[in-house]
Amino acid sequence: MIDHMGFEVTDYARSRTFYMQVLAPLGYDVVMEVTREMTGGYEGCGFGPPSRPHFWVGKGNGRPSQSTHVAFVAQSRSQVDAFHAAAIATGAQDNGAPGLRPHYHPNYYGAFVIDPDGHNIEAVCHAPLETTA
Repeated sequence: MIDHMGFEVTDYARSRTFYMQVLAPLGYDVVMEVTREMTGGYEGCGFGPPSRPHFWVGKGNGRPSQSTHVAFVAQSRSQVDAFHAAAIATGAQDNGAPGLRPHYHPNYYGAFVIDPDGHNIEAVCHAPLETTA
């Protein structure tokens, strides 16, 4: 159900070091980092087992908000599209239309909305595009 989650921090370097130290005994380390240039304003890192990040900390352009980021697993890109459409239809604010986010990995297809309480909610599919023969 939950693909990954994350939150903004006041001092990215300090938080990165803190989580590297406290998650190491659990077998987790930084497995991905993104820069402001890659994302358009956010810098952060994702921790997890060697395969894929599940917990993110980072910093945007302003002060950290009290909101949280949660991404839900989608089994297909059409589910991501349907999630986004349903959220917009219920009054959610668009925070990133459905599409590829190749700065995470080539098949990362996600959509983002802001829920009624200001949380950044995402649906993501990691599967490659299905083709028909």
